[in-house]
Parts: sequence; C-alpha cells; structure tokens
Amino acid sequence: MKYENIIYGIFKDRPNRFIANVYIDGILEKVHVKNTSRCKELLIPGVKVILEDKSYIKSRKTKYSIICVYKRDRIINIDSQAPNEVVYDALKENKIKDLINLDYIKREVTFENSRFDIAFSKDNKSGFLEVKGVTLEENNLARFPDAPTTRGEKHVLEMIKAVKKGYLGYILFLIQLEDVDKFYLNWEMDTNFSKAVVKAKNSGVKILAYDSIVKPDFFIINKQIPIDFTDYKKNKKVRE
Repeated sequence: MKYENIIYGIFKDRPNRFIANVYIDGILEKVHVKNTSRCKELLIPGVKVILEDKSYIKSRKTKYSIICVYKRDRIINIDSQAPNEVVYDALKENKIKDLINLDYIKREVTFENSRFDIAFSKDNKSGFLEVKGVTLEENNLARFPDAPTTRGEKHVLEMIKAVKKGYLGYILFLIQLEDVDKFYLNWEMDTNFSKAVVKAKNSGVKILAYDSIVKPDFFIINKQIPIDFTDYKKNKKVRE
C-alpha cells in the first residue's frame, strides 16, 4: 500500500476518537485520526507522527490524516483501513503461504449477520478471511485488542458458524509494525474476545499472524509470526 503527499508533525492531544491536534511546521492543525481505537500507548503528547496531506480534497473538514506514529525508532502504522487492503494485495500476490493460488477473491462479503473482510475460493471450496489490524506492542510482543471489542468477538463467533457449515475460515492478525517476536491475545483487555479466538482455533478456524514492513509512505505484509494462545501475563495455558 502506497501513501502520497506525506508530511510530519508533532502530536499534541486527541479531543475525540476521530480528531487530533497536531503541530505541523509549528502551526497547530486539527487532523483526522484514521483509527478509532484508543492507541493510548502511541498517541502521547510530543510524539512524532506521519500524516497524509489531503488538502487538495476541498470537501474534507480536515486537511490531514494521521497514518503512522513513531515509537522510539520504530514506525507503527495506525491506519485502520489499511490492513484489509494490504492483506487483499498479499493474497493476489501469493504472499500468505496458507492461501496461495486462490481461484477467487472478493472484499467485503456478507455471511448471515456479519460482514467478513474477504471471501475466497480454493480448489472449488469457498471460505472467508477476517483481518484484524494490530498496533499494540510491548517488550517486542504484539497483542490484540487494545480495547474491548464486542464487534470483533461477534466476527469470530460468526466465523465458527461458517466453518461448521463447511466453509474454510481464517482470522489473520496483521501487526502494523516490523520485526516482533510473537503475537499474543490480550486476555487482560478483553477476555471474551480472547476466549472466542481460542474456541475458533479449536473449531477448525485457522489463526494466522503476520508482521509488516512499514515506511513513512508505504505499508506491506512481511513474514508470519508465531502465536501463543496463553495469557502471557499469567503464564498459563488457557482452555475453552
């Protein structure tokens, strides 16, 4: 995924989920935040951010959108719309080893009471893929979610239903930064979501995690990352 018209700024504060105040060339600007999650560990006063200049779109209420945040020397993409596009492109380019040479790929497909990110077919068997973007990192471990997500839990439970009806089912956690050691579910933040993912795994849903190569102006999938389904804070196995 490629971004155009990249500029840099200094984050000041975030009055609400959609808006932040950022200093750009010393001028305080109201900008759009392309992520409604909390991102509390990232969007802290004084941090350097990367924005996309959208001032050429006259109908916009804001001129700029935050797409990345610096965490020390690491760039983390926080554009919540980007992971679906990145994974879709990766599927077309056979970069996800579990899902190569697909016969058919389509974005945003409804199944019963949910809308999955991607539908596909392989060897004449249909399936669904749900993508979750991951921005939370601690001690080089990636975790999801960074806030309670009843919507995410619903998607996971619907994926279990799809697999029980004969579809292939995948959930892919796309870590929006490079070179983490492992991916964990964030049991402490959302136990119900984490339990649902473990249940999905035990029901035949394939759970994958990939990290990404993130630069100021582009964002692409990188390599598969191991998943540990334990609650690493408590260091114990979790059963359904």
